[in-house]
Amino acid sequence: MTKVEYRVKQRERASAFTLIELLVVVGIIALLLVLMAPAFTTIKGGTDVTSAAYTIKGALDTARTYAKANNTYTWVGFYEEDTTATTPTNITPAYPGKGRVLLGIVASKDGTKIYQDTDPAATLPAGRISQVGKLIKVEGIHLTDVGNPLPTPNPTPAPDTLGARPATPYTDGSPSDDHWNRISSESSDTTKFNFVAQSYTFYKTIRFSPTGEADLPYNVPSPSPWPMLRRAGEIGIRPTHGTAVDTANPNVVAIQFTGLGGSVTIYRK
Repeated sequence: MTKVEYRVKQRERASAFTLIELLVVVGIIALLLVLMAPAFTTIKGGTDVTSAAYTIKGALDTARTYAKANNTYTWVGFYEEDTTATTPTNITPAYPGKGRVLLGIVASKDGTKIYQDTDPAATLPAGRISQVGKLIKVEGIHLTDVGNPLPTPNPTPAPDTLGARPATPYTDGSPSDDHWNRISSESSDTTKFNFVAQSYTFYKTIRFSPTGEADLPYNVPSPSPWPMLRRAGEIGIRPTHGTAVDTANPNVVAIQFTGLGGSVTIYRK
């Protein structure tokens, strides 16, 4: 071997990794992945919840637009089941299932609200409604109350406060009646006029009028403590892992809709 070849071999050995160095590098990469995993889980959960909120907002906007464009009434139904469910469960609220929310939209064929608001609770007749689009399935979320945004006690904010979110759905009406301003799978509240779509019975609904007004026609004791047209209603969302609700995850979302204008706004941290 010449002196030049010897020097080349030495340089090649000097530039290569030893086994120990390689193991150290692999160990450092593994440690970084372990430390970064929780952050990615939270980011993914936040993205899923935000995406779900916009999906629900899209369904409400679609129903309102259809009602105005066709001079009729529409209903948006909410049903929650286990994410492992393979067939419609059709259990009345409170919904025991968690992790998958189904949304259905139907419209009145003759342009009327079908039942008067003073009528008893009843299922909308299948022959007088038509389904608007297919059922929408949203995975990985749970519909629940996400907390009164008012500071309690003052000035300490509530743990689930979302920036700039009005407290109306939690303060409109008496404290014992404010639950009728919200849609939660954990509540036993049912609307007066449920409907059936693709073998699911939707017991929680929001109704839009031909002028775009939104109301929650809950089956409340008679006489109703205040008109069915609410100043504001809310749908709260928490992320889930399978059928377990992730109550520790800070990525909660509130979807609020106004009664008179029917406008929909998303609030999140």
